[in-house]
Amino acid sequence: MYKPNHKNNFLQLIKARKSVRKYQDRPIAKKELLKCVEAARLAPSASNSQPCRFMIIDDPEVKTRLTRFAFSGVYAVTKWAAKAPVIVVLLAERDLLTNRIGKQITGLHFYLIDAGIAGEHFILQAQDLGIGTCWIGWFSEKGIKKALNLPAKYKPVALIAAGYPVNPKTGRRKRKTLRDIHWFNRIR
Repeated sequence: MYKPNHKNNFLQLIKARKSVRKYQDRPIAKKELLKCVEAARLAPSASNSQPCRFMIIDDPEVKTRLTRFAFSGVYAVTKWAAKAPVIVVLLAERDLLTNRIGKQITGLHFYLIDAGIAGEHFILQAQDLGIGTCWIGWFSEKGIKKALNLPAKYKPVALIAAGYPVNPKTGRRKRKTLRDIHWFNRIR
């Protein structure tokens, strides 16, 4: 059983994680990808609805078709992802009652929140395994649906490019200070 203590390195893992856009020409073992999916499967979701699905694209022909449709036209700036050994299509099942009711009452698409949490679990597990990732939100949804012949009930929420980084060294990213992003009890 997991016991929280000062020896855990979770913050170190988060600090080391960065978006990777250049990958080695080296496949990722299916067992490693399944560890990432397992981490995502354990993510919380609204009323435990578990709307997220992960389509792992590692076949070069399927990946070529996907990237041709997903990164065409105004989405062409994301073509670099075609060189990643794996592209994960993060899908949300939209027909779940919890998501429909939640949207009507609050105006929020809970499946998007759920997908964000699950996707981050996937990415952090990948980082722990030495696999670099990049969350991609700039893609043609229609192109993905066409390339993969997706049923209407699945909405592509994000793509995750994955592979072993060409340069695995972590760089420091400029971040706002802790003081700049929080308040206790009132906005200052």
